[in-house]
Amino acid sequence: MDAWRSFLRAHAKVTRCLEAELLTEQRLSLGAYDVLAELASAPDRSLRMAELAEAVLLSRSGVTRLVDRLERAGLVVRERVDGDGRGVVARLTQAGANKLGTASRTHLAGVVKHFVELLDEQELQTLRVLTRRVADAQP
Repeated sequence: MDAWRSFLRAHAKVTRCLEAELLTEQRLSLGAYDVLAELASAPDRSLRMAELAEAVLLSRSGVTRLVDRLERAGLVVRERVDGDGRGVVARLTQAGANKLGTASRTHLAGVVKHFVELLDEQELQTLRVLTRRVADAQP
């Protein structure tokens, strides 16, 4: 249990630091950054809302509210899926891609500062192997 609690504390602390830096420097939450990054790496820079919710580990209602805010800011648009009356995708706009490019510098610098620089290469490799094993074992 000590390893589990340490993992949770480390995750919470690093996440809070990354969130604070993104909010201060970019006026963008970590969740919003994650949505923009997922859309940027998706085919056609778009994902169905359910796929996006799963990718960013939010509930469907949570991702809907977040996409609402991003849409009002002009960073994403929602579009109907051809041939599927109920299907809706979120698509990254050019403004969203630009914002992601700028915010990525802040985010990546934070990841290096609060995570990468604290571990040596062997520790990073071990952590990579262990966390992949845990992730791959889950349904």
